[in-house]
Amino acid sequence: MTTLIRGGTVIDADNTYRADVLCADPQDGGTIVQIGADLEPPAGAAIVDAGGQYVMPGGIDPHTHMELPFMGTTASDDFYTGTAAGLSGGTTCIIDFVIPSPKQSLMEAFRAWRGWAEKASADYGFHVAVTWWDDSVYRDMGTLVHEHGVSSFKHFMAYKNAIMADDEVLVNSFSRSLELGALPTVHAENGELVFQLQRQLLAKGFTGPEAHPLSRPPEVEGEAANRAIRIAQVLGVPVYIVHVSAKDAVDAISRARSEGLRVFGEVLPGHLVIDEAVYRDPDWTRAAAHVMSPPFRSAEHREALWRGLQAGQLHTTATDHCVFCASQKAMGREDFTKIPNGCGGVEDRMAVLWHHGVNSGRLTPNEFVRITSTNAAQIFNLYPRKGAIRVGADADIVVWDPNASRTISVKTHHQKVDFNVFEGMTVQGVAMHTLTRGALAWTDGDLRAVRGAGQYQKRPPNPAYFDAIRVSNKLKEPHPVER
Repeated sequence: MTTLIRGGTVIDADNTYRADVLCADPQDGGTIVQIGADLEPPAGAAIVDAGGQYVMPGGIDPHTHMELPFMGTTASDDFYTGTAAGLSGGTTCIIDFVIPSPKQSLMEAFRAWRGWAEKASADYGFHVAVTWWDDSVYRDMGTLVHEHGVSSFKHFMAYKNAIMADDEVLVNSFSRSLELGALPTVHAENGELVFQLQRQLLAKGFTGPEAHPLSRPPEVEGEAANRAIRIAQVLGVPVYIVHVSAKDAVDAISRARSEGLRVFGEVLPGHLVIDEAVYRDPDWTRAAAHVMSPPFRSAEHREALWRGLQAGQLHTTATDHCVFCASQKAMGREDFTKIPNGCGGVEDRMAVLWHHGVNSGRLTPNEFVRITSTNAAQIFNLYPRKGAIRVGADADIVVWDPNASRTISVKTHHQKVDFNVFEGMTVQGVAMHTLTRGALAWTDGDLRAVRGAGQYQKRPPNPAYFDAIRVSNKLKEPHPVER
């Protein structure tokens, strides 16, 4: 059905104006076909009253883990329930992670994830992790880029004896990414330091969740972020640092960008608003529910993250949505290193950021759109079909009521997990309607997500970043010695 969004204020990353937005029927492409004042609806069109509300690009969450097999269990949100929850909060597209086991073929893992994702109710793409190296990985990276539209590769610098990429893997994979025009991304924590600190804490009798942040101090993140950046600098490739949580990593990114390096940073809403004291909760289950990596941190680090967003040193907001129920977290009751790492947020990301960012004056509404949608679309080459309100773009749209409020609770959320890290938080700013490629998937509290309606998004390499780097590197080449 054709849908007319009437009477709202359009907010893009760089513009704000009053206009109606006409969206094509999903069967006819589900794109934005007209933007203007006082548009006449076609016969039979659905009308969405956006009076007093904002019309913004649907959120893009560039970091999720739906139904991820991890640490001996599987994340409880699958691709249907996770994307449906996202739609209820205004997120219309995710980029999830294919994570091959060590020695597993990248293509084999990619095919498995593609199969699981067929049930998604919103559009999705993939990053693929490089967890080991040989000639087959080199070949598979090329196949993924050229045939399947995967243009970003993930590297875990943490999780020793599991999926950690050492410096040799980083150098090989970053070099191959440069050849392909693909963007390397990294989980920046020094895996060896974490491993040694975990052993020391367990030896001293620290077995509970309170030991988790002690085993992953800010310096561990700062060192890894700086190392990844400098490896990328030497090789001449851009790099994207996921879930930045510490001032140390923000400083490394800011320093590199001031030197002209092409470095991007991502932050999670939880790291902006949740304090490390949650790990000292006397209720073991509540404390364990917050175990994720990197951990939540102190006020000093949270303030540094906000400043990084405001200054444009951090570019995207994601969730690292990877949820485990209390019974799964209980696997680590006697050993904190066995608590499955992960928290939720795909449903609440945009509301938490609006409430604590826009309502506090830290962010303008246009900046909000930039960090929740447009920047991710541009960095990961989904723009302009995603991340913009413009004719021809996918009608991935959220109608946002800045005056409405709700209280976040496990009792009312749509995520398939029995805990919410934002439990009890009242937020002002709510997604009233969400359209995914023109289809109303969430409207005034009614979730209409359709299992399998999501489409896989191919993301070809983005030459802009690489061309700029190649020109810069060419200018730095030494002049031949005259004889």
